[in-house]
Amino acid sequence: MKFVFTDKKVDLPGTIHSYAEKKVGKLDRFFREDATAAITFSIEKDRMNKVEITIRSSGTIFRVSESTSDMRASIDAAVSTLERQIRKNKTRLEKRLRQGAFERVVDTAEVSSFAPEEPEEGEYRVVRSKTFPIKPMTRDEAILQMNLLGHSFFAFKDEEADGAFAVVYRRYDGDYGLIEDEG
Repeated sequence: MKFVFTDKKVDLPGTIHSYAEKKVGKLDRFFREDATAAITFSIEKDRMNKVEITIRSSGTIFRVSESTSDMRASIDAAVSTLERQIRKNKTRLEKRLRQGAFERVVDTAEVSSFAPEEPEEGEYRVVRSKTFPIKPMTRDEAILQMNLLGHSFFAFKDEEADGAFAVVYRRYDGDYGLIEDEG
């Protein structure tokens, strides 16, 4: 597994990076050799030590974020949450989904947060445009990938509708919705 460390507004000793590499490295058994772990360290305004871990392997993305009063404790909590997420979804992947279900590569910019701005009167501004391949997958695969990314919606080509464009989304009641192209 390859590691990429980012320190945001904090200067950490190398021992913290080594500790994180050792802890996250234990999850290596779940992934192929092409896996990359991006670990971001930051200090929040209330002096909480925040660790974000994003692991990409064969197009599948696992992401967790944990904050505690100690950086090592944040790393431990993030690795524990990540391991739970991996175990839960690996079982689901093995039982229900086909091999290579998540071969689609997701750009880092795609998984950023979304905060709409108020448009000016009569004018709408597109502030960002992205292009990425949309892979055919089942509705269950799309929901799983949406959950792995932590998004509230996910666009895909619906295999159950002959590859028609569709969007799954998380409803306020915790269930899921599907928006389909009628064409």
